[in-house]
Amino acid sequence: MAQKLSTGLAILLICAYGLGLLFSLKTHKELFESEDHGGSEHHGEAGDAGWPIGLAIGTLVVVTVLVALVSEIFVSSVQKAGESLGISPAFVGFIIVALVGAAAEMAVAFSAARKNRLDMSVSIALGSASQIALFVAPVLVLLSYFVGPKPMDLQFWPGAVTMMMIATVTTCFITNGGRSSWFIGALLIFIYIIFAMTLYMVPPGSLAPV
Repeated sequence: MAQKLSTGLAILLICAYGLGLLFSLKTHKELFESEDHGGSEHHGEAGDAGWPIGLAIGTLVVVTVLVALVSEIFVSSVQKAGESLGISPAFVGFIIVALVGAAAEMAVAFSAARKNRLDMSVSIALGSASQIALFVAPVLVLLSYFVGPKPMDLQFWPGAVTMMMIATVTTCFITNGGRSSWFIGALLIFIYIIFAMTLYMVPPGSLAPV
């Protein structure tokens, strides 16, 4: 039953992600344009010729394959290192792999924040999280029927669900406020450290009754 529910939810989440792209890039793209940093930044680039569509798609495919290969090597290496150091797979997946995998995005978000482009910084963070939740995870559920030892489901342990709920509610409060400060950023880092400490010291299943 859980597997069938996960499959249905995966299809709905992928549809929601596609509709979100249509909403933000096509039908209501004006809602996501920056008001203070408009076209003045791109006037000098207007005459630059873009890549041909064939070259762009080919480059994207090649880079995607290379990134997938490097990611597979990295994840397997980190898993072996975690086992030798006694680190739980949950900590490795939620913290180490997530931090290293999102290093480039975090660097761009930090750079945008330093330039007072908070809208870009927040959109990068939320866009990455939404892509994982609404597209990557559901696609993995569907692909698991064809690749892997057994089908994957979306039934997570209660601790992960609780942390995701806290992160979602916190994100709503921060983004709806429309303003930020260094103190709010420090509190967000503290919340992340609390999640990391919980995963490291109290891994999934450690509190199960004997």
